[in-house]
Amino acid sequence: MASSKDRQRKLARAKLDRQMARRAATLRRKRRIQAGLGGALALVLIGLGAFWALGGFDKEPENTATDVCSWTPQEPGVNVNAKDVGLPSATDVPTFGTRDMNITTNQGAVSVRVDLATAPCGSASLAYLAGKNFYDNTTCHEITTEGALHCGDPSGTNLGGPTYTFASENVPDAAPTPSPSASPAPGTPATYPAGTVALYPNPPGANGSQFLIFFKDFTPSAEPAYPIIGTVTTGMDVVDKISKIETVDNGSGAKVKPKTDVTIQALTVGAVQSDPVDNAPSATPTPSGAASATPTNAS
Repeated sequence: MASSKDRQRKLARAKLDRQMARRAATLRRKRRIQAGLGGALALVLIGLGAFWALGGFDKEPENTATDVCSWTPQEPGVNVNAKDVGLPSATDVPTFGTRDMNITTNQGAVSVRVDLATAPCGSASLAYLAGKNFYDNTTCHEITTEGALHCGDPSGTNLGGPTYTFASENVPDAAPTPSPSASPAPGTPATYPAGTVALYPNPPGANGSQFLIFFKDFTPSAEPAYPIIGTVTTGMDVVDKISKIETVDNGSGAKVKPKTDVTIQALTVGAVQSDPVDNAPSATPTPSGAASATPTNAS
């Protein structure tokens, strides 16, 4: 018969076994919880990593910039053909996206998509002047020998514009040629394809309100001088119709003045759109003042 000491030892041993079993169960539960938390944390980190890789933490782009454009006021009285409408803002200039410029003429309507990324200052100037009704009831005074309709000068003298200028931007590179005096190599795209809309700087590198709408491909023999601002999206048939208008002497010996008036009845520039330009003529943005050739409209 077992002694009382043996029974005590057995009871103590059973109690220890139960304690050890409880501790083991508790440890297993802790490990399962830790494993679950670790897995959940890993999933969270993976999700955050993917969110970061996809730009989730990037700041939403702002369509503004400070002092993007520099407007140069003209001295009062220097250009009697200039029209004073103040200066556009140098801040809050949109620098990406597009705007639609709608030109209503007595010959029909033309729409132009203006690229803000490559020509932010040209776009800002057009929008500002349009808001001042600067272009309304003005004539397109030339059908140039280069194959473009020349508009935007209320005086019709090639000297008119606002009382400020700004530097050229987005002037295309010169077309490659076999030699300095040769024509562009066969198959080379035109510098200014038909449908291109470009500013007309006068003097070179100093832009105002004047612009060109090309109705045929043009590649200058000298360095390009016209900053590209966009392309015609609708109304090329109107531009082609205007190109066939007979021209007469403009008073200085150049036969470029339309015999039938081409009048801009209204010109408006719409709101900024974020959609990309998918049909604009391409041109490499050029530092301000890169244009060096004097624009020529007469033979």
